[in-house]
Amino acid sequence: MSRPENSLGNALRGWRARITTEDVGLPATRRRRTAGLRREELAHLAGISTDYLLRLEQGRSQRPSRDVVASLARALQLSTDETCHLHLVAGLRPPTPPTIPHQMPPGVQRLVSRWGNIPVGVFSASWTLLTWTSMWAALLGDPSLRSPEERNLVGAVFNEPSDTGRPLFPVEQSTPEFKAALVVDLRITHGAYPHDEDFRMLIDEVMGNSEEFRELWSTPALGSRLGGHKRLRHPLVGEIRLDNDVLKVPDHDVRIVTYTAEPGSSDEEKLEYVRIAATQTTLPLSSG
Repeated sequence: MSRPENSLGNALRGWRARITTEDVGLPATRRRRTAGLRREELAHLAGISTDYLLRLEQGRSQRPSRDVVASLARALQLSTDETCHLHLVAGLRPPTPPTIPHQMPPGVQRLVSRWGNIPVGVFSASWTLLTWTSMWAALLGDPSLRSPEERNLVGAVFNEPSDTGRPLFPVEQSTPEFKAALVVDLRITHGAYPHDEDFRMLIDEVMGNSEEFRELWSTPALGSRLGGHKRLRHPLVGEIRLDNDVLKVPDHDVRIVTYTAEPGSSDEEKLEYVRIAATQTTLPLSSG
């Protein structure tokens, strides 16, 4: 009979090998025969006995408690995905994050700061706009003039339009395909953050305002194609067609939304005209 695979032990040994004493604030020691932390060092950081860690790594113990797994994940400095994997190989359900993150990852912020000539917006998993480039504001209207609640795409798409102003997202967001894809993505978010009260309130509000949303929410559909070709009408250049891409950053659960034009096209010329005009004056909000 073949020996059962020791997934938990293999994972722990691999992660232990990549961590150095400097990574965890331990004093450096003489040259080591193997890379990474010693077993007794990891055990100390995780608050468990060296013997127990040995048994976990050798596969003689394969069902650690949730507290032990959480301690090992912290000591090993695991990413979100790695922490989920550790729970799975330990026979546990991965932890559920309490709330949707609304912080901008530093790497994403650096990317956005370098994309000033491209309309780029970064959204949370609940589709609230977190940050944007100057070209996003020039093309779609300045989000800084709106309240945080008005910067949520879900409300803008499904709630009744306000009489007090023009929409902040004037692109072709009303197509059935886009709405269905958006709701699929929202259901994924709901499954990932079942305890987020703000998100639940958002869904309840849209449920109460939109029969279309209620029907889509109850429809068991998979797949979420949020990008594609979009069309908008800008006050300076008229109709402009753009390619829309949605990039997800899993560890921080944000969505990077970009609008670009086909090189050499009249739409690229229009987008460039909008960029130049934005440097000279404040544009009115697009009317859709």
